[in-house]
Amino acid sequence: LQKLIHLLQATDDPLIQEQALITLSNSAAFSVNQDIIRNLDGLSVIGGMLSDCTPKVKEKALNALNNLSMNIKNQEEIQVYIIQVCSNVESAPLNSDLQLAALRLLTNMSVTSDYHHKMINSIPCFLHLLSEGTERTQTQVLKVLVNLSANPAMTRHLLRAQV
Repeated sequence: LQKLIHLLQATDDPLIQEQALITLSNSAAFSVNQDIIRNLDGLSVIGGMLSDCTPKVKEKALNALNNLSMNIKNQEEIQVYIIQVCSNVESAPLNSDLQLAALRLLTNMSVTSDYHHKMINSIPCFLHLLSEGTERTQTQVLKVLVNLSANPAMTRHLLRAQV
């Protein structure tokens, strides 16, 4: 895991980055590895890949963060990327794998109300995707919206959102 994280830092080759992120994502399916990746500063390295201009690299980074977000301590670190992830949802091509990967991460990050406030500005986008997206996109957006709606503090923001 340490070598994969170092490889991500050392290379600019998108194909190598994709493969390293896929391997880290698969490794993150095991809870013991989630802690190891966090302790090796892997979350910030993977989070840094969200700024990459290659959509496939961003998508793979989102998938890895999604698997890593199953851990509360990891969520505390991943939450710093929520606004950037929301931005990815808004700027990604409609119904793209990149958009769906970002929505999946937001779904996990919105299970508790701790980070809902960071998603408020994206509510109009979520509602737009609900009307314009494919069934896969709509399903993923609904999961985020259901999580947000479970928080009474979000009611006003959900009901007043301009679409």
